[in-house]
Amino acid sequence: MGYAHEYATAVMRRGRVPMEPADFVPDWADRPRKGKYFPGVPSFPLPDGGCADDATLGRGLFGEPGTGAFTLPLLGAMLRDSYGLTGRRLAVQANTDLGSLPFHTHANWSRGTASGGGLYPIGVHWVSGASGPLTPGVYYYDTPHHRLNRLLSGDVTGEVRSALGDLAEADTDQFLVLGVTFWQNAFKYNSFSYHAVTMDIGALLETWRMWARAHGLRLGTALWFDEPRVGRLLGLDPAEDGVFAVVPLRWAAPAPEAAAPETPGAAVRRVPDERSRRTLTFPTLGRVHEATLAGAADRPAPGRLDPALAAPAGDGERVPLPAPAPLDTTVRRALRERRSSFGRFSAGEPLDPAKLAVTLAAAVTAATLDSDVETPGGAPLTRFHVFVNHVRDVPPGLYEYDRDTGGLVLLKSGDFGAFLQENYFLANYNLEQAAAVLVPVARTYAVLDAVGDRGLRLVNAAVGAIAQAVYTAASAAGTGCGVALGFDCVSYAEEFGVAGRGEVPLLIMMIGEERPRPADYRYDIVAP
Repeated sequence: MGYAHEYATAVMRRGRVPMEPADFVPDWADRPRKGKYFPGVPSFPLPDGGCADDATLGRGLFGEPGTGAFTLPLLGAMLRDSYGLTGRRLAVQANTDLGSLPFHTHANWSRGTASGGGLYPIGVHWVSGASGPLTPGVYYYDTPHHRLNRLLSGDVTGEVRSALGDLAEADTDQFLVLGVTFWQNAFKYNSFSYHAVTMDIGALLETWRMWARAHGLRLGTALWFDEPRVGRLLGLDPAEDGVFAVVPLRWAAPAPEAAAPETPGAAVRRVPDERSRRTLTFPTLGRVHEATLAGAADRPAPGRLDPALAAPAGDGERVPLPAPAPLDTTVRRALRERRSSFGRFSAGEPLDPAKLAVTLAAAVTAATLDSDVETPGGAPLTRFHVFVNHVRDVPPGLYEYDRDTGGLVLLKSGDFGAFLQENYFLANYNLEQAAAVLVPVARTYAVLDAVGDRGLRLVNAAVGAIAQAVYTAASAAGTGCGVALGFDCVSYAEEFGVAGRGEVPLLIMMIGEERPRPADYRYDIVAP
């Protein structure tokens, strides 16, 4: 049993026993940038790509992966739609930062992918080889300007390919690499930040997976690889940065006859400029990162994870749901419209059960990541409980979702509004006003026992992917959505009766209709 067990327990119990340092207060005046800034490096604007116009979200969430290949316009469009800035948002709502948002220095810039605390700390590197359209090298995606910053010239894809080991999909010379500079999240969340950023990784991966499927492409993800080797290539400090995922890209150009050789001495020398005058380290954060680095290159054998996957729904009274609402909007529009409801839910209009059905179906599709350790076509990592408050033709109560039939299984009938609100830490949502609250549960400890401490990243990434899929499906279905981590996991586990099964509630996702005529301001940088 490694330190990830201890960390997962601390996260689960943080509503009752605060995580260290308990007296920490963020220094907002000295906050870091949301991305990395490399002054003076060569940069290249990316095309926006009008290719998203006919790619519907329904194909992305529920369609089969395609066999197409990436081009620069496709890559540019995917990066813009997923993590590029798309506009400025301002609304009268219940979140605690409302007082600062009207000021330009605190502008709330929207993106397609959700993030814990709205911090967007994921860094995207593109390691491009000879088949790519630009000079081979290492590039960093500059999200505010939608451009690539070249950090290193030369074909170093052999290093990434070797770091991936025996992964079949590594037979390419184009890779997207997702990394995290811990301070960009830890300045606000300290020790808890590792939990948040690993979910953010999954949210971004799910956006890419939806986007790729809708465009006839397929993306697989490597979570097990020689992380120190990739980190050295990218010039990262292992105490301050982590490399969390590598995504091979199939490129629409002939690959060179001979693969690029390994270049063990090659490394990015550019150092990003840090805006914070003072950066802090947190021992708990350092320990859990070190624990998940152990055995990073030792990919678990096929089937090793299977005993820790989610069980099917249990026995009980079945409550059918109608067919899921159609999602015929484009992926681009759904991502541009995605936002958090923040206290705008209203119980005045019960939710159409078809909208509940489509968000639950989307959650199930995202519960597997197409990662290098999952069995294709196998069971998901999570199952779902649902608090129904105000859904038309569905009696209030606590249910389990039956992923095989698309219906609900009644666990307890009655009104759970008081329970939901009493066990929520913040004041930015009234959970009783939400039509339904979706809660994924996972066998976190069983996953860690099966594949080691790095399994913590896998579970959290799956939960982050679920959140992004639900957000996006709710956006396309025309209903409100909000996702939160500030709830008492222990109380939820007791209410669900899952403690004996080793399952942990990891997130709450609220959906429902919102109050009419909202006071919103929206400025789009790029038309949806």
